[in-house]
Amino acid sequence: MTEPEKPYYQYWPENVPKVIDIPDIPLDSLLRDAAKRFPDNVATTYYNVPLTYEKLDEIADRIANALVALGIEKGETVALHFTNVPPLVAAYFGILRCGAVATLLSPLFKALEIKYQLGDSDARALIKWEGFDGLYENIDLSGTKVKHVITSNLGNWFEPDPVAANPVAPDGSTLYLEDLIIKHDPEPPTVAIDTERDLAVLQYTGGTTGLPKGGMLTHRNLVANVSQMVALFPEKDEGKEVFLTALPLYHIYAQTVCMNLGIRLGANLVLVGNPRDAEELIESIEQHGVTIFPGVAAMYNNINNHEAVEHANLGSVKYCFSGAGPLPKDVQDRFEELTGAKLREGYGLTEASPLTHANPLAGRSKSGTIGFPCPNTDMKIVDLETGTKVLGINEIGELCVRGPQVFKGYYKKEEETAATIRNGWLYTGDAALLDEEGYTVIKERLKNMLKYKGHSVYPTEIEALLYENEAILECAVIGVPDEVAGESIKAYIVLKPGFKGKVTEKDIIGWAKQNMAAYKYPRTVEFIDEIPKSRIGKILHRVLREGRTELD
Repeated sequence: MTEPEKPYYQYWPENVPKVIDIPDIPLDSLLRDAAKRFPDNVATTYYNVPLTYEKLDEIADRIANALVALGIEKGETVALHFTNVPPLVAAYFGILRCGAVATLLSPLFKALEIKYQLGDSDARALIKWEGFDGLYENIDLSGTKVKHVITSNLGNWFEPDPVAANPVAPDGSTLYLEDLIIKHDPEPPTVAIDTERDLAVLQYTGGTTGLPKGGMLTHRNLVANVSQMVALFPEKDEGKEVFLTALPLYHIYAQTVCMNLGIRLGANLVLVGNPRDAEELIESIEQHGVTIFPGVAAMYNNINNHEAVEHANLGSVKYCFSGAGPLPKDVQDRFEELTGAKLREGYGLTEASPLTHANPLAGRSKSGTIGFPCPNTDMKIVDLETGTKVLGINEIGELCVRGPQVFKGYYKKEEETAATIRNGWLYTGDAALLDEEGYTVIKERLKNMLKYKGHSVYPTEIEALLYENEAILECAVIGVPDEVAGESIKAYIVLKPGFKGKVTEKDIIGWAKQNMAAYKYPRTVEFIDEIPKSRIGKILHRVLREGRTELD
């Protein structure tokens, strides 16, 4: 696209470059560089136990050598199954350093989901926490390509002189990560990486339709996205930032915006196990002086409404990124009031490593939008019918992006890849518009849109309006079959504690009728204790459409 075809350029934030240089380096070089620049700085903090960059880098080398000794070859996949713990970070970079490809399993997975990803990814080895051993008792790995299972007990391997807590089993059937780290040299293997072609991560999508697909992310994709994020900061204190790493690291958002970006800046990654525990988040911010807090709207909302927040000192936080769904204005305003931080909504997807858009950290942030494309990123809105006609200002169509962060495609799924990447453009599957000031507005996942008497209705828009009601803590909107209207609008609502038992369905519907267009307001309301969400904090509309209000 030429510059006149990019209407957002005339409103571009002054302090954000349109184009940046992207280093031609493997992803694991981010850790190597940080270890050289800040060897004695804390890289990770886990339950107050620090691990320096020098030690983390050394352990990654040892893990790389261990994998090579086990016969893992360049380009082969190694699976990781952990919560947010230091072994995940070390093993992630160890896998990359030997030229292998990392694929990360959700801590919430059950047996069938685990076996599916191990099989579909063609994983040759699995590195996991021993706390998940019970899950694997019911998994027959003989149908997969997994040849080695390596278990970590989260022992004292990060101490200066680690001692293996477990020896290798006499029959050699079980390997322990702690034992392998001690036995192998810290000199890294020599592997030539083609950053444009070689995969770093096989990242599985959420599987909103059908089984999850493995997104092929190259070293170039992921390094580019980190570089694009660095360019968004008006100021940064490399070697001194503290990242709250509460988002689950198996998810691409956390991998890039917490782990990889944090390591690029030489930051201390404060690892938190439960992103829904507002008390732990508050304590972590206070205790460690967190400066950068990537999260989702639900996390900020939980902190805003926690009883301890009024007496908490959250003033160390400077910048926050919110993704994986809309950021309600009242949540943003309240959190910024409590902390003095700049909380900005951005947008991304697995297929783009993930970030494509963000509101500026300095300059005007426009609530209800995802801001501007990242440097080196083009965007367009195309018609929903053919996907070929570029639409004008305030016209709703499908958001398409292109840039160095866009993935190679789906693993072993050429047809799906061809449908998603067309002529170099990534079709996101999100309905969006470009407003008159150059900001992009996400209207809805195309799969979530519903039709009420012929009107296109966007559940996330209704959710944002419902948040204006003082009684509502959380909400989710779906369409339900209706013989007359086609689809009727139903809202699931969690009330704030002081309003439970006092606010009725009639109250909510009456308020909505006064504040929304006739085709938008919910026709039915169901009060529930909690909105079902993914571990990353994204509302699971699919679960609600299936008639469930709880996860299995």
